[in-house]
Amino acid sequence: MPVEIENLVATTSFEQQLIKWRRHIHKYPELSFNEYKTAHFVAETLRAIEGITVQTSVGKTGVVATISTGEGRTVAIRADMDALPIEEKTSHDFQSAHYGVMHACGHDAHTAILLGVAQVLAAKRSKGLFQGTVKLIFQPAEEATDEEGLSGAPRMIEEGVLEGVESIIALHVCPWHSTGTIQVNDGYSMANVDVFRAKIKGTGGHGGYPHMGTDPVWMLGAILPAFYSISSRTISPLETVVASIGEVHTGTASNVIPQEIAVTGTMRTYSKESRYKLSAEIEKTFKLAEAFGGSYSFEVDRGEPALNNNRTVNTLIKQTAKDLYPTIQIEEERFGLGGEDFGYMTQEVPGSMFFLGCALPDGISRDLHTNIFDIDERCMLVGVNILVESAIKMLMTEDCEI
Repeated sequence: MPVEIENLVATTSFEQQLIKWRRHIHKYPELSFNEYKTAHFVAETLRAIEGITVQTSVGKTGVVATISTGEGRTVAIRADMDALPIEEKTSHDFQSAHYGVMHACGHDAHTAILLGVAQVLAAKRSKGLFQGTVKLIFQPAEEATDEEGLSGAPRMIEEGVLEGVESIIALHVCPWHSTGTIQVNDGYSMANVDVFRAKIKGTGGHGGYPHMGTDPVWMLGAILPAFYSISSRTISPLETVVASIGEVHTGTASNVIPQEIAVTGTMRTYSKESRYKLSAEIEKTFKLAEAFGGSYSFEVDRGEPALNNNRTVNTLIKQTAKDLYPTIQIEEERFGLGGEDFGYMTQEVPGSMFFLGCALPDGISRDLHTNIFDIDERCMLVGVNILVESAIKMLMTEDCEI
């Protein structure tokens, strides 16, 4: 990919520094809200850069760096730091040293990229190349929640990380695109993520005498066809909705009809309206148990909101990418029905996340959340440059409202 912009960071030594940071973080992954050593590494790396103010223990284990010239607008860039409970199956000499824990979603790269952004912005500030304030948010716990059901983004928001911020951006590495490609989407781009927990209750009984009781397994058999037809028959086909059952628990012996079945599943939607419509329709299917002599209970745990990307911020990101890399490929489509707690932040201020192509050029599929996930480390330099120049453009943009 050609470098054609003056002051564009493209030195071999800088790229090697990004790789070194990423590999260190990759080797020592930590789970959500346990990123103590990662946060310490991030904070110490930032403190070694002149002109940066560093806060630690924000949102439990988060780090916030501030680079400011004083007067001017305030924008933010966010990266997540946590790993996943997955045993790594790569052959790297920097593979996870923590058994059963792996950076399988690219958060090691996100963190390294934002450290690179800090270094570049600090240098640009010292040269008077921008006016305003940039907050760099190193967020814990994107992948999981605490005992109160909150992930890292709402925890940091509670502690005021977005106070005064006028717009925010983030990226996510993307293994279905190669280096030199970014994916963007205006509006809803990732899903509302909710979990439902239902119970179907009967009397149970002897497997040889089913007529003498009520059987919740039989009731579930009637409920499942209704459940799996919800999206095609009760919600507009113009809405994007998915519901899946992931757990069914019941029974103690082959000849005992159980008294109860516990069913747990996920609901994925884009709009606020479809979010509540889908859960109401799913509850109706479990209510069918009453027609068969049983009863039911139903509850919903609301997770992260849909990622809603701001059109104006997206336009700025796309223009920046093209200015930096005239041959870059920009794919415009939704990211899917995965969850991303950056959605909490874009609820608070105008913002956008773009996907950064990272696929290795060998044709092997290394999907997110798999034990062989890996990246083409050349993508990190692209990510740094787009984030830096986008942030500077946002500082110069008066209105990022839709």
